[in-house]
Amino acid sequence: MSTLVVPGVPLPLVPSSESTWEVDADGRLQVTAAPLSDIFVDPGAGDGQVNSTSMLNAGTLLAAAPEGDFQLSAHVKVDFAATFDAGVLLLWLDETHWAKLCFEYSPAGEAMVVSVVNRHVADDANAFVVPRHDFWLRVSRIDNVFAFHASPDGQVWSLVRVFSLERPGVALRVGFEAQSPTGDGCAVTFSRTRLVQERLTDLRDGS
Repeated sequence: MSTLVVPGVPLPLVPSSESTWEVDADGRLQVTAAPLSDIFVDPGAGDGQVNSTSMLNAGTLLAAAPEGDFQLSAHVKVDFAATFDAGVLLLWLDETHWAKLCFEYSPAGEAMVVSVVNRHVADDANAFVVPRHDFWLRVSRIDNVFAFHASPDGQVWSLVRVFSLERPGVALRVGFEAQSPTGDGCAVTFSRTRLVQERLTDLRDGS
């Protein structure tokens, strides 16, 4: 199994099949999302199972999550072209249990911070509009709780959501995703990536 070493992430990351992840000379993680690619389980399907209306084909780059508390952060830049194009930080247990924090292009043509938590089916929550095509994202674990935060500068963080995500007997993986559900693909760059086993002091203010 091939792995990729990413600066700031002290764990081997495994790319999904046919994805195009690479690290450039400046240490930036780059990928081009495949056309019509996403990770989403339709909440309107009604049966609570992965089905024909689900999409689980987006390119991912994942590592086994460290034990205990951790934080994964990155500066995310997306060459937005089509609705729902996004660069994503992803928590993954299996096809029916995962969560993602997205820097995403809205139907109104605006960059937004969006979060999705999937427990058999996906929810979908818009956080706020961002007036540019780059932003900071962070996912954290504190005891048995996960937190999503976003930031304009990587220093002052805004809380997006706090949630639990469990799948007994299944190891958590954490990493990156790129998607283009309605489009022909988009370029995504993750820079200043950082995975640390440090505990957040305060979930609400993100410190």
